[in-house]
Amino acid sequence: MTPDMIVGVAADIAIAILSLALVLTAFRVVRGPTLPDRVLALDMLVAVAMGFIVMIAIRTGFTLYVDIAIALGLVGFLATVAFARFIRSSAMRDETETGFQVRPHPMAYDAGSAGEDVPVVSADAAKKE
Repeated sequence: MTPDMIVGVAADIAIAILSLALVLTAFRVVRGPTLPDRVLALDMLVAVAMGFIVMIAIRTGFTLYVDIAIALGLVGFLATVAFARFIRSSAMRDETETGFQVRPHPMAYDAGSAGEDVPVVSADAAKKE
């Protein structure tokens, strides 16, 4: 076997494994059960797409695809951070399917009349009204 044949076989095996990962990750995006699980699955889809792009780069020998995969990784990371901030802000507004409680930031407290900490903004204020 020549080195080119070994790389070709390894790339074919990697594409098969990435295809399985793509199917399982797509199942997790659709099935859930919670919104954070779906966001992590979307982040995993970006990683699998990066793997496919790198495999195309290896198979074709066109190295520009590696730069595209790096750019996709940066955009995917920013999208994950944006989704995480969205989940956190929606948990502050009302109960969501995230399954966790978000408390106000420690800087959101003010000194009360007796010197106790009084929340400036309550996460539960909208629920009580």
